Amino acid sequence: MPDDADAARARQRTGTGIGLLLVLVLGAALIVALPEDESPDDDGACRARTVDSWQADDGLTAEFARYGDDASRTDDWTGGDGTHSLRLPDGRVLWLFSDTFLGRVYGPPNPAGESHAWRDTAAPLVRNSAVLMREGRLETTLPAPLFADPAPNQWRWPVAARVEPRSPGSSEQVVRVLLWVRTAGQAPWIYGVPTATEVATLSLPALRLESIVKVLDQQLVPDPSRRVLFGTTLVEEDGWTYVFGGDDGRAASRPASHAYVARVREGGLGDPAAWRYWNGSAWAAAARPRPVLGDGQRRGVGSAFSVVRDGGTYVLFTMATGTKGLTTVASYWACSPAGPWHGPAKEFSPSLPQGQVAAYNPQAHPVLSGDGRLVLSYDVNWLETTGAAAQLSRNVSLYRPRFVSLRLAPAT
Repeated sequence: MPDDADAARARQRTGTGIGLLLVLVLGAALIVALPEDESPDDDGACRARTVDSWQADDGLTAEFARYGDDASRTDDWTGGDGTHSLRLPDGRVLWLFSDTFLGRVYGPPNPAGESHAWRDTAAPLVRNSAVLMREGRLETTLPAPLFADPAPNQWRWPVAARVEPRSPGSSEQVVRVLLWVRTAGQAPWIYGVPTATEVATLSLPALRLESIVKVLDQQLVPDPSRRVLFGTTLVEEDGWTYVFGGDDGRAASRPASHAYVARVREGGLGDPAAWRYWNGSAWAAAARPRPVLGDGQRRGVGSAFSVVRDGGTYVLFTMATGTKGLTTVASYWACSPAGPWHGPAKEFSPSLPQGQVAAYNPQAHPVLSGDGRLVLSYDVNWLETTGAAAQLSRNVSLYRPRFVSLRLAPAT
């Protein structure tokens, strides 16, 4: 789910529209419930937090490489971006992806004689996919695409998901998946014009698609860079689901985008009337949301970002602003989901493969975290001015998630 304009133009050259915006960045928030008419307050236990240390999580990265390289099937996942995860009630982990390559992967050498696993350049590309993991091992790809295009020249990218009651108070559980609808456009909207936020409902345990509901239509907002898509991450807290979102300021050549937040009573994600948006002073229905972070310049986020709670502190991870946004993850902290947000704080640059590549779309994975460590994924894509699609096929390892584990500490 490329915020940087240069990265976006490079992605157009792939001819595939691959993935969530290059330099997209995370969303996840464990948020305290607040009275409907009150501003968020410091909970009294908040302390400045930043990244203390990080290291590559080679085991998770290798598991996606193993599964993607498995040539026993021709209709399964071999590479994708927009990486999100959700633990299901039976213990399985559901992985959701945006643009995804299917097909068969062949062992090295590739046709160019290089020591890379490769796929045929005619391999299928779908706009979204879902892969199931059991006990740390990826097992199967659901029929893809899981979410059909809503109309010609439009597509759906899945972002965050959660298990919740079918309706408030219900004992039956379902999976809700947030979807970003984008419409084909011209520069600078070469990766799609933001169009709407939807919520899909999947049955349990079969994960059968039951319905898709539009919760926020943005087509009447005249400036596409001001349109807000929600669902970078959603996390429940005290009977509420808090949902962060972002605009596409970077696509309009601004150094940074803005962050927004909404909330919904548990069981109500699929009900547009249940959504409440932070308008700068209160949670309001059908209101134009107000940014909680971002000045459009040095401070801000990508269209996706991640927020996690560490004690009483909220820590936000995003690609850095400016040219560092192709390689470097920055962090912010706050005492409530609506801010004020402080930072950017300490940055770190995860490892990248050789070549003209970029890191983007860092995503937090609480279902894989524990013992004081936080697992993040980041996606990789090719940025060379020509031949990007061919590069992703001649070296399939490029277009797959990579993982790091990090630890947080008090900011000094």
